[in-house]
Formats: sequence, C-alpha cells, structure tokens
Amino acid sequence: MPIVKSNVKIAEHTYMLTIEGQFEGRMGQFYMVRAWSDYPVLSRPISIYDIQPESIVFLYHVVGEGTERFAALEQGDSIDLEGPFGNGFLEVSGKVALVGGGIGIAPLYFAARQLNKPDIYLGFSREAYLVEAFKPHANEVVCNVGGMIVNEIDYSQYDAILTCGPHVMMKALAERAKDSDAEVYVSLEKRMACGIGACLVCSVICQHGNKKACVDGPVFKAKEVNFDAEYGV
Repeated sequence: MPIVKSNVKIAEHTYMLTIEGQFEGRMGQFYMVRAWSDYPVLSRPISIYDIQPESIVFLYHVVGEGTERFAALEQGDSIDLEGPFGNGFLEVSGKVALVGGGIGIAPLYFAARQLNKPDIYLGFSREAYLVEAFKPHANEVVCNVGGMIVNEIDYSQYDAILTCGPHVMMKALAERAKDSDAEVYVSLEKRMACGIGACLVCSVICQHGNKKACVDGPVFKAKEVNFDAEYGV
C-alpha cells in the first residue's frame, strides 16, 4: 500500500501531499484517492500535480470531510490510490498559455513541465502560492490576486490555452478567446463515484449530448461544453 512521504500546508486550507512509490500519468489525468476504509463512501478524484521517479504529488484544498481526512495524514501513514484515470491535456504545439485559478493550478504544474516554456497565468482570490515553483518551467509567469486573471491575457498571441479553475473563470476565458485562433482546453472538476465511466455521477452537459468527465474528460475543448446548462453561469 502506498505510504505518505509528506503532507505540507502551503496556504490557508491548501496542502501538498507527496506519496512514495513509482507512478504513471499524463498531464491533466487524475487519481482516485482515499484515506479511509468505509466512510466517506466515495474516493476523491485529485489531479496530478507532479510525478517524480519515486513519488507522486497532489495539491488539494480542504473543503469537506474527505479532504479533512487528507489534511490529518502524517508521514508514514498508508493511503489508497487508483489511477491514472481520464483523458488529459493534449500535446499541443505553437505558442501555449496555461491559465489557473486557485486550486485549479494543480494540474498545470505537471503540464508546464511537459511543455516547452509556456506563458503561465495564475489567479488567486486572496493568497498566492507556488508561483515561484512555476517560474523555472515558464517563459513568463503572470500572477493576479483579487482580480480577474482572464483580463491579463492577450488571446491573439496563443495557438492553445490550457486552463483549470472556477467554472465562471473558464467560461469567461473561453468567451474572450472566441475571436482569436487559440484552441481552449478546460479541465473540469466533477464529483465522481467510480472513475471508470460505469456510473453517471460525473456527467457533463456538452453541446451535442452528455459526456462523462472521468473517461471523456476531465479535459474538454471549451467549445464542447455547454457552460450555461452545466453550471448556470
């Protein structure tokens, strides 16, 4: 069983969890994680923040009972992981931007390490974190605290934009990019039960019918997602 290497608080309600072992995964994929036996019933889907030769790293925000259990983990504790699951970000080319909002920056670090020095835009409501960690893997890092990170971007510069964050932010980004040539890919956060497409818990309302975030996503082209119907935004 995997063992916790470290579990460090890096900002208010935000932790970095490192698990010992050899793991696989592509940028944008996720693992189903649990630190309990019976309750809560569901594991928690958490995107890959980074993979090293002898560890995997997750970034998570404490929002409920499951993530409260994660926050209590200590070095040497055992934990259950299943994955990797989902279709991640595509291997995009040309000039690329990564845009993250809050805990949505989590899958973008691993993406930044796979891509060729993208421009990175990080938005936070109250407190910035991990900005310095992104800089070695970026052409430029733009950070915004308390404002709208989507207003910082010149969309005409980019061939592809990869984003993860609040749904309102991703919708606004997709709308602003419509008049540019940039293809926008959004990583959606959804509650999941199985992670393998056997249930309908993570259904996503798309322009041409429903899809499942766990197997069809969690990454979708922004133009596929019906943001108004899906999130009421």
